Amino acid sequence: MSVTHRFVDTNGIRMHLAEAGSGPLVLLCHGWPESWYSWRHQIEAVAGAGFHAVAPDLRGYGQTDKPEAIDQYTIMHLVGDMIGVLDALEEQTAVIVGHDWGALMGWPCALFRPDRFRAIACLSVPYFPRRLVRPTTAMPRTETHEFYQLYFQKPGRAEAEFERDPKRTIALTMLATSGSTAPPAAGTAPSPGPGMVSSTDGWLAGRSMPDKFPDWLTEADIDFYGAEFERAGFRGGLNWYRNVDRNWELMAPFAGAKVEIPALFMTGDKDLVYKFPGVEQHVANLAQFVPKLRKTVILPGCGHWTQQERKDDVNRELVTFLKGL
Repeated sequence: MSVTHRFVDTNGIRMHLAEAGSGPLVLLCHGWPESWYSWRHQIEAVAGAGFHAVAPDLRGYGQTDKPEAIDQYTIMHLVGDMIGVLDALEEQTAVIVGHDWGALMGWPCALFRPDRFRAIACLSVPYFPRRLVRPTTAMPRTETHEFYQLYFQKPGRAEAEFERDPKRTIALTMLATSGSTAPPAAGTAPSPGPGMVSSTDGWLAGRSMPDKFPDWLTEADIDFYGAEFERAGFRGGLNWYRNVDRNWELMAPFAGAKVEIPALFMTGDKDLVYKFPGVEQHVANLAQFVPKLRKTVILPGCGHWTQQERKDDVNRELVTFLKGL
């Protein structure tokens, strides 16, 4: 079964879709720094199970439009984009599947429009109820390091670092946060903590290219991602991070709300997000916030790139979940 490509108009932008199959609609929403291609192993598996699998390049990525203004990337815009995709495809409902930022967008899709999203499966990022404090005020910072989302806040800073060599950026980012990363050698300076980067040297500091790539990430994969970011740049994806405080304000009416549609959650035990303080316990208690949670899957040895690192496990669990709805 081959993957086909087309464009649709949604929520004021032109969006690129990769798709296969027919049947009930399943939206596959990627994270940062990725594209529709991060679902290359799932599109045909989901389509082959009797579903219409659609993987968009999300706002700011790949061949989809990239508005310049930062405030065009709020959670309201992102959820609106997905509603617009359903409308463009003339579908009343869909199952939404998200990884990383795709999950951070997916959970609000479920909250805002349970009439349009009948179920949700999220990878890497669990549902977090709205916190009491503005997100950036709670992010750690030291004299020499800062949380990576703080590093991303200043427009142009991360772009200048990442766009010098997009292929290298993608390769080092994926390898550094994957389950394939070797533990630090004895005598190496201790890590400043999960998600922390040098305030002066940036995201890629101290990282070097490997002699060979792991089985799940080929040089052809890196070439594809690199070419996408060569064309599109990194600003669009980074603008999602630059709205975290604005999104927190917009989510005020949903404080304390629970996700009330059937759900599946998957992550790796070596995922950067899973290692953040308190997240493992939060995942263990996720049904408290997602009452119709069908299953939580913790993949041993898997890092952040769940559906790429462990394609067979993800395909099996996702198809089982979809068929059980």
